[in-house]
Amino acid sequence: MSASADTLSGLGPDIPDPRAPRGARGFRRLGLRLADRWLLISALSAALAAVPVLTVLGISLTPTLDIWLHLASTVLPGYTANTLILFVGVGIGTTVIGVTTAWLVTMCRFPGWQSFEWALLLPLAVPSYILAFVVTDMLEFSGPVQGALRDMFGWKTVRDYWFPDIRTIGGAITMFSLTLYPYVYLLARSAFLQQSVCVLEVSRTLGRSGVASFFQVALPLARPAIVAGVALALMETLNDFGTVRYFAVNTFTTGIFDVWLSYNNAGGAAQIASVLLGFVVLLIALESISRRQQRFHHTSSKLRDLPGYRLSGWRKGAAFLVCSLPILLGFVLPASVLSVYAVESFPETFGDRFLFDAGSSLLLATVSAVAAVGVGLLLAYANRIRGGRLLAILTRLSVIGYAVPGAVLALGIIIPFGWLDNHVDAAMQDLFGISTGLLLSGTTAALVFAYVTRFLAVSFGAASSGLAKVTRNMDNAARMLGRTPFGALREVHLPLIRASVITAGLLVFVDVMKELPMTLILRPFGFNTLATRAYDYASDERLWEASLPALSIVLVGILPVILMSRALRESRPGH
Repeated sequence: MSASADTLSGLGPDIPDPRAPRGARGFRRLGLRLADRWLLISALSAALAAVPVLTVLGISLTPTLDIWLHLASTVLPGYTANTLILFVGVGIGTTVIGVTTAWLVTMCRFPGWQSFEWALLLPLAVPSYILAFVVTDMLEFSGPVQGALRDMFGWKTVRDYWFPDIRTIGGAITMFSLTLYPYVYLLARSAFLQQSVCVLEVSRTLGRSGVASFFQVALPLARPAIVAGVALALMETLNDFGTVRYFAVNTFTTGIFDVWLSYNNAGGAAQIASVLLGFVVLLIALESISRRQQRFHHTSSKLRDLPGYRLSGWRKGAAFLVCSLPILLGFVLPASVLSVYAVESFPETFGDRFLFDAGSSLLLATVSAVAAVGVGLLLAYANRIRGGRLLAILTRLSVIGYAVPGAVLALGIIIPFGWLDNHVDAAMQDLFGISTGLLLSGTTAALVFAYVTRFLAVSFGAASSGLAKVTRNMDNAARMLGRTPFGALREVHLPLIRASVITAGLLVFVDVMKELPMTLILRPFGFNTLATRAYDYASDERLWEASLPALSIVLVGILPVILMSRALRESRPGH
């Protein structure tokens, strides 16, 4: 029986088991062909995912109008400097907020710590550009904060007092830090939860204080997870367009929009995009090097309940304040302001236009989520049944889109799609005398392709994690019963990993609802989503009208927060 199982799983010799059913006896020969088809599917997915990046690199090397020297001598130094400043500022801000709050709610006990466990994830539901709109509206000269100060002290003009300008690169760093720190908090808290208490107790018995144990033991053990969280936050910073544009901070993303749309120079935009890709590659390389050069291991696998150090006195109040501020500034403030404005403007803003934008967003997000989950599941299952180095490389290429900023992907998609549309249209006019117009570029099909390319890594990661928990004996049993790989996936694996698939779909759904740069570039003429509508209104200083679509995005974004808080609570072994 064991030899038969090895044969059917592809681990033994290529000899069918005579005792197996007819379908299973012919499965080995059919399985080889199907395995090659899985490889072909993965190769096709990798090729499609690589098209945008290869297009950008190719156009940047052979631009139709070379303005590289002009860019290098004028705007490129500013783009580079601003991007580096954002990198350093957001990296420090997200690390300090994320790690500090993660340690406090994991290892310390103070009033409200159980509520803070999930509430600290809420700012992740607020896109950075929406927080920027709200904070600017509150702090500008005509806003309620400065108005209250003038009434209180009798000031009349801006010359009577000084107030910090929020529309600066420092303001942008603050917005990003308040909305992106949950990436660091999520991974740091997960790492702290899985650390052995014995290691910390040994540190204390050697005379280390609680603070020293944190810096010398717990923090080094959690370092790989923290670095990964910071890398995710910085990638989202690179992808942002709404915040930096609204705050007049020129970065590579704004440069792509300006050179391409204002100067009608796709080659120059591609050259800027290639530099931005260099930043992404550098970020990934630094994250990989940091994990390779310094490794930390748990010296004990014994896991007990966390000690829960009880804070007293001023420390209790300080911990409460440290955990409260990010939630108040990153979620409560924007959600409250948007709610008030949305209620006041509801009779005027809720109508056919809002319903159409909401319907467009929901349709795009649903179709993209289903497509991304389907492709991600196929790739994960192909790696399970086919394996091999070639397939692993192809899969990595397929999911690279998540590391590529949306503006770069959009540029790399619309150029080949436009080229294909032009050639198809010319051929149809020559052959039949009819014009096909735009079949791909400037359509919702291009948007869906862009969303799937960018967020495929999310669905693939969830599917891979779910399949890893399914024992190989399930595959062998399904094959012995005559099921094909597709049949085993449909009847065996999908019911077992349903929760992972649904979670992946919801995450992609919410990411698509919030996506702004790709949608602005690739949307059809006159087409809007909730994100683009909120951005258009807020850019025109009409936050009152932007409040309803912006609040809708925030409410939808709470879905993954609930899922992640549940997963985080159950991540410690034994719980």
